[in-house]
Amino acid sequence: MSRTSFDQLLDAGVHFGHLKRKWNPAMAPYIFMERNGIHILDLHKTVVKIDEAANALKQIAKSGRKILFVATKKQAKDIIANKVGGVNMPYVTERWPGGMLTNFPTIRKAVKKMGSIDKLMVDPSSWSNLSKRERLQITRQRAKLEKTLGSIADLTRLPAAMFVVDVMKEHIAVREAKRLGIPVFGMVDTNSDPSHIDFIIPANDDATKSIEIVIGTMADAIQEGLSERKADKDAEDKGSSKGKKGESKKVTSKKTEEFDEEEDAEKVVKTKSSAKKTSAAVIEEEVEEEEVEEEDADEIDGEEDDDNVEETEE
Repeated sequence: MSRTSFDQLLDAGVHFGHLKRKWNPAMAPYIFMERNGIHILDLHKTVVKIDEAANALKQIAKSGRKILFVATKKQAKDIIANKVGGVNMPYVTERWPGGMLTNFPTIRKAVKKMGSIDKLMVDPSSWSNLSKRERLQITRQRAKLEKTLGSIADLTRLPAAMFVVDVMKEHIAVREAKRLGIPVFGMVDTNSDPSHIDFIIPANDDATKSIEIVIGTMADAIQEGLSERKADKDAEDKGSSKGKKGESKKVTSKKTEEFDEEEDAEKVVKTKSSAKKTSAAVIEEEVEEEEVEEEDADEIDGEEDDDNVEETEE
């Protein structure tokens, strides 16, 4: 089932393009007709493209990677901040800082500087030692960094994908992403060039309702991916805990088996030793009987010798 319907897109005004004289011929496959000098986009193709982009973003979010949203247009700033901020994804709504992707380590240094300023402001002893002028300068610097880089403070590495609202206005961001091989998702109007966009969404990128419905659909797909990732992690944790319990049971059963084997071995040794003792006692008794018989035989022989001696004397 598709995430959006034809009627929803029609009510939001997604089908409106630019004037005919401003069109880009590369967008011809996505244009349905021309009316009153304005191109009309084919919403059936838009529905399909929205589903493709949403599924791709869902898989990226499920893998645990970040998606950077770029929209510096006045109509899209609040929408991006509300929708994308709700799913904890980085976004840029102010001026695009040149080299943000191609010179990412420098951007990270600026973000770390913002963090160090926060630590300084939290520490009362060091903050109070500064003069009023220094505190004012640091506060202004912190506000400036927050305005441009506050929304990407959690972006510790390059994003896995980038979503752009107006590909003509954000052409620098698109160019940096293509140089680094980052896939680009974009809302492409009839006056834009779709050749540099990997996942094209033919839609009106000027109307607030059009931007809201597309960005909302993408945010919902990302939220689905994050929830599935969390569910998979919980299932893995439960499986690992069950595995540990099973291993502990196996270990205890092995220990009991070893203990039983040791007891059996001790019993066998005891029976063998007792058998040896009994056999030794029997042998001793036999030896004693033989000695007694030999003594009796010697006594008898001695008596016979005495009798013979007496007879010879007579």
